[in-house]
Amino acid sequence: MNLNFYGAVESVTGSCHLLQFNNKKILLDCGQFQGSKHEEQMNFDEFEFNPSEIDYLLLSHSHIDHCGRIPLLVKRGFKGDIICTKPTCDLCEIMLLDSAHIHESEAEWLNRKGKRAGREYIEPLYTQQDAINSIKYFKTCLYGQMIKLDEDLTVRFTDAGHILGSAIIEIWIKEENTAEPIKLVFSGDLGTEDKPILKNPNIIDKADYLIMESTYGNRLHEKVENKITTLIDIILKTARRGGNIVIPSFAVGRTQEIIYELNKYYDGDSIESQELRNIPVYIDSPLATKTTNIFKINSQVFDNESRQFLVSGNNPLEFRNLHFVMSPDESKELNFDNTPKIIISASGMCEAGRIKHHLKHNLWRKESSVIFVGYQAENTLGRKIKDGEKKVRIFGEDINVEAEIYEIEGFSGHADKNGLINWLKAFDKKPKKVFIVHGEKDSKESLSEELNKTLNIECIIPEKSVEYKLEQEKLSVIQKIKYAHSEPKSMQVADIEKVRRLQNKLGRLQCLFDDAIVLADDNLNESVSLEQYNKINNQLIEVENSIMNLTILSGK
Repeated sequence: MNLNFYGAVESVTGSCHLLQFNNKKILLDCGQFQGSKHEEQMNFDEFEFNPSEIDYLLLSHSHIDHCGRIPLLVKRGFKGDIICTKPTCDLCEIMLLDSAHIHESEAEWLNRKGKRAGREYIEPLYTQQDAINSIKYFKTCLYGQMIKLDEDLTVRFTDAGHILGSAIIEIWIKEENTAEPIKLVFSGDLGTEDKPILKNPNIIDKADYLIMESTYGNRLHEKVENKITTLIDIILKTARRGGNIVIPSFAVGRTQEIIYELNKYYDGDSIESQELRNIPVYIDSPLATKTTNIFKINSQVFDNESRQFLVSGNNPLEFRNLHFVMSPDESKELNFDNTPKIIISASGMCEAGRIKHHLKHNLWRKESSVIFVGYQAENTLGRKIKDGEKKVRIFGEDINVEAEIYEIEGFSGHADKNGLINWLKAFDKKPKKVFIVHGEKDSKESLSEELNKTLNIECIIPEKSVEYKLEQEKLSVIQKIKYAHSEPKSMQVADIEKVRRLQNKLGRLQCLFDDAIVLADDNLNESVSLEQYNKINNQLIEVENSIMNLTILSGK
C-alpha cells in the first residue's frame, strides 16, 4: 500500500492524498488551495495523477479546501464514486456551485482588464455546469455504517465534530498475500469538544497508520465558556458607541454556531438580552442562508442538546431580530444605514464575497469593530487585518484600519494542540506512524514533537509527491515521483403533501425494520459472521436516523 500527499503538506489548504494498493487508487479529499496568489494559481496546475484512474474519492467534509477541486477532477476524467455523509453531499451541492460562481466572476473580471491590455483570454478554474456535473458522482452513507466497497476495501465514516457531516474516515485494506488487513485512519479536520449543535469527535479504537490534521497543533484555545461572554461584551460596547459589528465567518458551520449562541441571549430575559434585542443581526451571505436550511433538514446528526431544542419546538437557529440577506441591493443598504448592527458575512478569510464590501465601509470607522472567529490562512486579507496591518487594499482602494480588531479563538472549528493529543491518546491501539498534514510549518513540527515525546509515536511530516510504502510492520520512502500525463488547463408544502411524505417514509422505515429483524432472527441460534453483523448494524443506523427525521418533521 502506497501513500502520496498532493495537498495540505506545504500549507494548510488543498487537502488531497492518494492511496494505492492492489491496482486500486483511492483519493482522500480533493481540496482547493487558498491564500496567496501563488497558492491560488496552484489550483490550475495539472493533477499529479490521472483522474480517470481514480476508483473512489473518500471525502471528509464540505469545506472548499477539502472538496473545492472536485468539479475540476471530474472535468479532467474522474468517473468513480465520491463517498461521503449525506450532510456533506447536501452542503457540497451549494458549496461547489458557489465556488464555481466565484471562479466565473473572477475570470470575467480579469478578462475585462486583460482585453484592454491585449492579454490572452482566461478560462475559469471550472464553471457552474462543471459543478453540477460532479454532483452525480456522489454516493452517501450514514455515520457508523460499514461500507464494503470491494473484497479488499471496507470503509466507515464516523463523526469528526468539525462541521455538519464532517467525518473521520476509517479504511481497512486487504492486500494480496497478507493475512490481516491494514487499517488506515484519516482524521479529516477534528472539531472541539462540547461544540454547539455538533457531537464531539468520535474516538477511534485502533489504527496501523494515521493521517492527522495539525491546524492548531502549536496553540491552545481560550476557554470555551469565555467566548460567548466576550462576544456579547464586544457587541454591546460597539453598539453603544454607534458602530457596526462586522464578523467575517465561514458560511458552513461557524455562522450557524454564532446564530446558536446568540439565540440564547436574544431570547433571554436578562437586561443584556433586552438591550441586544434592539441590535439587528444580518446574515449577509446567500450561501450561509442556504447552509442554515441544510442544517435544519439534517438534524439527525445534531448533539442531544440541539435535538431536545428541536423536539420541543424551539429551533436554535432562529430568534427575534435575525435577518437573512439575499439580494445584492439589500446587502448594499446595510452600509448606508447608520443604525448599529451585527453583520455576519462570508468569506471567513475575507478573500471573496460580500464581506469585502462591509470591511471597506467599516474598517476606517473608529466606532466599528471587526471580530475574527475562525482561522485566517497566511497571506489572506483576514490574516493581514488580524496581524495588525494599518492599511489594506480592497477593490483597488487603500483603506485605513481604524476599527477595533478582535479575535475570539473559542469559536474555532478545529481542535487545539491538547484536543488533538487527547484524541490520539484515547486510541486503544496506537498507530505505528502518524503523518502530520494540514498545518503551517510550526504547527506540524510542534505537534509532531509533542506526540513523539508524550506517546512515543514516530511522526512524519510528508513531502509533496514523495511516495510512502506502508506495510504491516514497517514504512519506507520509495521515491520522488513526477506525474507525466499532460492535460490542457483550462417548506413550504401543502399539509396533505407533508402527510404523504411521512406515510412514504414510514413505509420504507417498516421495510428496513422488518429486514433487520428477519436477518437477526435467521441467525439467532447460529454463529453470526462479521458481514452479517455489519448488515444488521447498517440497517439499524438507517432506522435510527429516519426516526429522528420523522420526529422533527412531525413536530413542525
